[in-house]
Amino acid sequence: MKRVITGIIALPLLILFILKASYVLFASFVVVLTFLGLGEYYRMALPDRREEGVAASLAGALVPAVLAAQDRLVEMVPFRTSATLLAFVLTVVFLACALRVLFSFRDIRAAAAETALFATGFLYVPLLLTHMVWLRALPDGVDWIFLVLVIVMSGDTAAYYVGSNLGRRKLYPSVSPNKSVEGAIGGLLGSLAGTFVARLTFFPGLTVLDCIATALLLGVLGQVGDLFESLLKRSFGVKDSGAIVPGHGGILDRLDSILFAVPAAYYYALFVFMNR
Repeated sequence: MKRVITGIIALPLLILFILKASYVLFASFVVVLTFLGLGEYYRMALPDRREEGVAASLAGALVPAVLAAQDRLVEMVPFRTSATLLAFVLTVVFLACALRVLFSFRDIRAAAAETALFATGFLYVPLLLTHMVWLRALPDGVDWIFLVLVIVMSGDTAAYYVGSNLGRRKLYPSVSPNKSVEGAIGGLLGSLAGTFVARLTFFPGLTVLDCIATALLLGVLGQVGDLFESLLKRSFGVKDSGAIVPGHGGILDRLDSILFAVPAAYYYALFVFMNR
């Protein structure tokens, strides 16, 4: 019931926000999501380093903030390209984490693993989630954001109901025992149906080929993102990434599919959709 109530309240608010929010406000929202999601990751991965996890989460939240303002920063500072800016930001963040571990390790045998976990957090949450800001900045950016959400949500819903009723063969039992092959196929069909609904309602610029390509590409990557977060949680020995979303777990539990799907949507829009 909590899950249903949360969806009834949150989904209309999210739709209204995406429709009405300016680019700056939307980017600020992504910065907040990055901070919360990265905080959950570090609480799972490095529970004994709470202070470092908070500091790293704040630093990680700067990644989408800085890259959202990349055009202005490239003009103000002599970065040749936005790629140089991205490399600069990630380099500074990684060096800060490496120095922190170097001068504050507790068990030298765990130092390499801690450094790797810190670095993985920055690649997993801020880098992937920044693509949502970049996607929003494109022409038809709002439509692309909605398309990602439709593909992921319709896929999740279809996978759940098909898997619950028809699931027989386990998809990846060592990582997610409840997921089935039938559910995964149903999820892809749900994503495909959702994409054609999007074409008929708010995104008429999509061709039939766009619908098939984005549904399959983002649908597969969304399911892989879900499995990857399940792998992390099992590795860290936790059930949910957090409890901030009533009935749904943590922020990462809601973003796991989007984290993998939104970069693919951005590059498809940039290299295929906008170059026809």
